[in-house]
Amino acid sequence: MNIKKLFSRMGSPSLVLTFVIACPFLLFICQSHSVAAYDLDYGKVYEDSKVVSKKLNLSVYYEALNPSCATFIVKNLARIFDNGLNTILNLRLIPWGNAYVNKSSNAIVCQNGSDECQLNTLQACTVNVLRDVNKHFALIYCFEFLVIEGRYKDWRTCFSSLGLNQKPVLNCINSVNGTKLEQKYAIETAQLNPPHTFVPWVVVNNQPIGKDYNNFTAYACKAYKGNSAPIACQ
Repeated sequence: MNIKKLFSRMGSPSLVLTFVIACPFLLFICQSHSVAAYDLDYGKVYEDSKVVSKKLNLSVYYEALNPSCATFIVKNLARIFDNGLNTILNLRLIPWGNAYVNKSSNAIVCQNGSDECQLNTLQACTVNVLRDVNKHFALIYCFEFLVIEGRYKDWRTCFSSLGLNQKPVLNCINSVNGTKLEQKYAIETAQLNPPHTFVPWVVVNNQPIGKDYNNFTAYACKAYKGNSAPIACQ
């Protein structure tokens, strides 16, 4: 999908992506051009000398109704698809944040109320159902854009705005799958070392960057060991 086409369907919001995306959302296929071959003489797999190192993991631990998280996703994180950083990153979105499970009722309690619990599960299902990062990020961007504008209850409009079928995601939310996904994210978030102390909590290749999360690009570029650096790292 072309990101301009995706977001043009959303209309002309006040925070339109003038600073975010100038090129198409690619399918992460241009990042390595790896040419792996099997050496019949030695039984080893080797790669062409031009191959780029594998992607870095960029993990974002957040919660759906937190203003800082929404701003980071919309104004900062989305830029990776414009500056080429997406070609070296494996973007992971983990919508749990400061939620917890009430031990007596076994119910999930979210920092910003039940609406946030619903939106966290919605976004967990979005990532799980729409495996293509281009699609699930576009949808989550739309959700978080509405959070910034105070219209998060209109989240269903994001599907129609982006031309995406809502049924598979809604089926996930309304089944046990949504709960299982949130439980998985709860465990992962609880196992962070060091533990997160605020959100968004951004981790670049297992290294948390703390309060400098808006500067995640610099950390990613420093950690990147490939042969062809993206625009953001030049």
